[in-house]
Amino acid sequence: MIDSSLLPLSSDHVRLRALEHKDAEAFAGGSADPLVREYGHLPQPNYTTDSVVKMIREEATPGLERGDLAVLAIADSNDNFAGSLVLFKVTDDEAEVGFWLHPNFRGVGLSSSAVALAAQLALRSGLVRLFARTAVENIASQRVLAQAEFEETNRSADVAPSGEKLDLVHFQRNL
Repeated sequence: MIDSSLLPLSSDHVRLRALEHKDAEAFAGGSADPLVREYGHLPQPNYTTDSVVKMIREEATPGLERGDLAVLAIADSNDNFAGSLVLFKVTDDEAEVGFWLHPNFRGVGLSSSAVALAAQLALRSGLVRLFARTAVENIASQRVLAQAEFEETNRSADVAPSGEKLDLVHFQRNL
């Protein structure tokens, strides 16, 4: 289970913290980005500020309190919302990680740093392994995962969080 008392975590230029109501508008805007829509495979087809507030209230906050779901904000060093990182399918030993970045914050290493912070959170929470999956065509996310010390384990068709069946690259990182 994820230990929410460990949050927030920070590095030189990124923070990983609980998603807050103040993030709702930026979350909704970022999730509408064409690349996020293509590769994010988010559980909902569309997000509005109101639907994000509802998701935070009904899913993200209770999941983080239980420790079985962590819908987190990736924030820059000024605590501006830059994207989202989710730890899901959490067990006593492992979790799956997914992430997306708002287009205004790409290209400066926030994703790689956020995934590395997520690995710290998982390890300090007692997990021993993280998994990740990404579309075969999503080279940018594959690079992020490689930089965060994930290793490719296989490629196969699988169902994404959106419910869509895709050809995916599977990754694993032992903590």
